[in-house]
Amino acid sequence: MIKFRNHIGTIGISTGYLRQLISDTAESCFGVAGLNAYGAKQGVSAMLKKENTTKGVIIRQDGDELIVDLHITVNYGINVGAIVDSIIHKVNYVLTEQAGVNVKSVNVYVDEMKG
Repeated sequence: MIKFRNHIGTIGISTGYLRQLISDTAESCFGVAGLNAYGAKQGVSAMLKKENTTKGVIIRQDGDELIVDLHITVNYGINVGAIVDSIIHKVNYVLTEQAGVNVKSVNVYVDEMKG
């Protein structure tokens, strides 16, 4: 649970909801082939579960702002810089508009390319 304070009080948002929202947003961007499991916890989870739709999404909280790390696979032949810029802009917009949270940064790591 991630908690934010505003002028009305404290708001709690499930990390599962935020991970799914970020995952769906990133995967809908042109040129993204998928998300990659990152770290020991996600790696073991990916091996044990057949379908993990939020793998590759790491969320950290810094005060009332979120820091998002995404580990992705891109399609070969696509401009990687344009894909990364598109993901950063879209994830930032969706989190701000749909979830109402402030985003400090969105970090996108391209782990591999699919041909």
